[in-house]
Amino acid sequence: MKIIVLGAGIIGVSTAWHLLERGHEVTVVERLSDAALDTSFANAGQISVSYCEPWANRDAPLKLLKWMFRNDAPLLFRPQLDWQQWHWGLRFLSQCNDAAFERNVQQIVALGAYSHAALKDVVRTTGIEYHRLERGIAHYFTDPKSLDGAATAAALMRKFGVERRVVDTAELLRIEPAFKPFASRIVGATYTASDESGDARVFTQALARHCVARGAQFLYGHDVEHLVKSGDAIESIAVRPCGAGAAASISINLKADAVVAACGSYTAPLLRSVGVDLPIYPGKGYSATFQILQPQHAPTVSTIDDEVKCAFTRLGDQLRVAGTIELGGYDLSLDTPLARARCRMLAERVRAVLPGVCDTRSASEGGAPHFWAGLRPATPTNIPYIGKTKVRRLWVNAGHGTLGWTHGAGSGKALAELISGEQPGMAFGFYGFDAPRGRMTATPA
Repeated sequence: MKIIVLGAGIIGVSTAWHLLERGHEVTVVERLSDAALDTSFANAGQISVSYCEPWANRDAPLKLLKWMFRNDAPLLFRPQLDWQQWHWGLRFLSQCNDAAFERNVQQIVALGAYSHAALKDVVRTTGIEYHRLERGIAHYFTDPKSLDGAATAAALMRKFGVERRVVDTAELLRIEPAFKPFASRIVGATYTASDESGDARVFTQALARHCVARGAQFLYGHDVEHLVKSGDAIESIAVRPCGAGAAASISINLKADAVVAACGSYTAPLLRSVGVDLPIYPGKGYSATFQILQPQHAPTVSTIDDEVKCAFTRLGDQLRVAGTIELGGYDLSLDTPLARARCRMLAERVRAVLPGVCDTRSASEGGAPHFWAGLRPATPTNIPYIGKTKVRRLWVNAGHGTLGWTHGAGSGKALAELISGEQPGMAFGFYGFDAPRGRMTATPA
């Protein structure tokens, strides 16, 4: 079949690769000048099958209220005059109970395990190098109550086949000695040896080049103007070159046997234009990338700091620190007081936890930090939509939240299998399919 994929992030490019693997003709449309320049550009770098708990849990509503007026809050809800935000919020609250939490974890873990295996297969096939570290992921705590909760979460993960275990501070420091300067604050941790880390942008751009080598066409610098619907099916897609001189450019109509919407947070408004309403809402996340000054003291195990909900990941001679979620619309600015406060928090945390290891000076102080913000496409359940819509020839692969890098390879493979009439080998509620297809009765909320 001739298939058009909209979006060249980790999700779209992975989908394209697996479609090519099954003999399809693939065209990828991307508004930016290269792959992985949007949400996949500077994420935390973690492939974290074991650290995938949904944001919605029984404690979340109270925490959200407590954090509402903190500029450095890990999860910040910024009310907007936007019905989609409030609709999303109400569905989120409906998931804040123990039964929903466990049900959602089960699906997220299933997709994560499937995706990790798919990623390893792609790496073996292509030989792509992306600052990969197969050293596991640790998660340390500074509050005893939070550590107690982590033990419960670890037990739940083990129930679903993920070997996440609780370790004391001494064992954490044997796993990752870089945190010795901060050891007096750490009360314990969890650790999963099977997780890993790497640079999602480097991987995705390399995979896009492999797709081109196999015959895929990438239309970079093209906006999707609209989906052309005829009856109950997509007839074509109108795209137009964007950037300098785009105003005078001519719209192009693309036709295909199937269209895949993999546009991250922009998927929802695009699909609503043809009557498909999915609760995918942008969660603004921040990252900072610092040059490492003391390689011998920098971490090689990707680690989550529970107190501020940020991740530290070694990417070659740089350290990526990323985290926080801000539910406030499609704003990507870094120059507002709120954005500056959240970026400053990341730099200050690196200085506190890893003193002297990185160059955390601001630009005005002579440093060269790279601050970034991206929109994570969040669903109320944290379960992405992977499957077919009610509009014929229109498929969706979106809503991966903070787990796009973790779930990208498997989501792409699963959707390519579904389009090809195959059944993915995991227990997951695929959107638009009856239970036997995903071997589960649940579908994302």
